[in-house]
Amino acid sequence: MSTMWQGCLADTDYFELRSSGGHDYGVWVTTPPGYDPATTQAPVVYVLDGNWAVGMTAPLIVTQKDPMHQIQPYIQVSVGYAGEEAQHWDRLRNRDLVPPGEPIAKELIDAVEMGFQTGARTREETDAYLAELRDTHADAFLSFLTAELHSRIERDYGTATSGHGLFGYSYGGLFSLYTWLTGCTLFESIGAGSPGVASEDSQVFAQLQEMGDSQPAVKLHVTLNDRELLGDLAIYQSLTKNTATLLHRLTSRSGAVTSAVLRETHVTGLQASFLSYLRTCRAL
Repeated sequence: MSTMWQGCLADTDYFELRSSGGHDYGVWVTTPPGYDPATTQAPVVYVLDGNWAVGMTAPLIVTQKDPMHQIQPYIQVSVGYAGEEAQHWDRLRNRDLVPPGEPIAKELIDAVEMGFQTGARTREETDAYLAELRDTHADAFLSFLTAELHSRIERDYGTATSGHGLFGYSYGGLFSLYTWLTGCTLFESIGAGSPGVASEDSQVFAQLQEMGDSQPAVKLHVTLNDRELLGDLAIYQSLTKNTATLLHRLTSRSGAVTSAVLRETHVTGLQASFLSYLRTCRAL
């Protein structure tokens, strides 16, 4: 990493990795202050949407030295897109973070089309964004994280054998819910910030039904933002309503599920949601 970026993201390495499916990913690895794997091995927290999230979440690694509310040591691995694809991260994430067969909610289509009408996206960009939602592969991306990337991180950074975490926001939060509901055993805790459960027919409800009376032992922390619920954008109202419905069904089972409502918008809530996850699931 260049001297300039090193000053902004201290103790951070960057590399690129091609998945077995032929997709290229950019990976930022931020180690704890003074980390020495020869003496203390730390677990990993994977953070999704690295192109957007790394700048707001990686600096929070200093919470491990906060004398007021200390967080357990962890290595942050932020996963995004590499090369020319990095500029298209907001549509490529649809392919990777959305469960297979997830319905496309009308409210989402309307929101994307509104972006075109206001000039936020071109017609080509709008069509490409929606196209990615018609062929989604969260299952393949989860396999990449757990079977390919994690082994590379273990090898190169001398990680702990347990205690790993996963955090995602928006569609990343939907991926977090999907991962938790699959019963994935790599992670000890999972954070889902403002999950993109845009449809009341979301695959996560089908997953929940398939689980029956069982429930994963992995900690799950879900956050929502009050401005999403109280604002006038239908897509945000839908995702908060649907996520609340899912939470009611989960917490009624007395599982390891916690939640919080933050005083943020969907855009500003990322960092606050990550902090909420750290304080709830990874505090000393």
